[in-house]
Amino acid sequence: MPSDISVKICGLRTPAEVGAAADAGARYVGFVFFPKSPRHLEIPDAAALAAAVPFGVCKVALTVNADDAMLDALTQAVPLDMLQLHGSESPARVAEVKARYGLPVMKAVGVAERADLAQLDAYAGVADQLLVDAKPPKGADLPGGNGLAFDWQLLAGRVWRSPWMLAGGLKPDNVAEAIRRTGARQVDVSSGVERRPGIKDAALIHALVAAALNA
Repeated sequence: MPSDISVKICGLRTPAEVGAAADAGARYVGFVFFPKSPRHLEIPDAAALAAAVPFGVCKVALTVNADDAMLDALTQAVPLDMLQLHGSESPARVAEVKARYGLPVMKAVGVAERADLAQLDAYAGVADQLLVDAKPPKGADLPGGNGLAFDWQLLAGRVWRSPWMLAGGLKPDNVAEAIRRTGARQVDVSSGVERRPGIKDAALIHALVAAALNA
């Protein structure tokens, strides 16, 4: 029987990485548009990669506080299925992006302690999906993809109006436990399937997806 767990592999940069994610059974692939990230893609490169994604796999663009000019260029050149806002975008900005581009929007929220959960409540119902990620350390260059986990017990029994996805420090050897402890039905992984920052490992991708689907 097919698993009801969905996996997103984020930060893909080559056709081989896209192929590995799709072959493993990932239902989402993520492309990063943030120059400070080792996973950053230029728009023309992303357009070529997106065109090679198999039908039925959701193509997600991760941006950080992107303005309309950047999102215009991105959405006009790359065939996308979803926008992921991973910066300090307000609920009003999320609604604005949804209206302007006609694409589903996923909003990432960093969590380190119980008080951070209030932000998730603020975005639920505005965003089509929530991404519950580990809050980056103070002074970090990256808003996500830092390989950090948070206290999963904070999410136990939590329900929001929007579907949600768990991220932060997930790896092949802990993703099943994370799913069991949080009740997540969707997980997002980037650094946890890399040989080094920005370079994915096909064997780790397969191991991670298999562990998640069998959780």
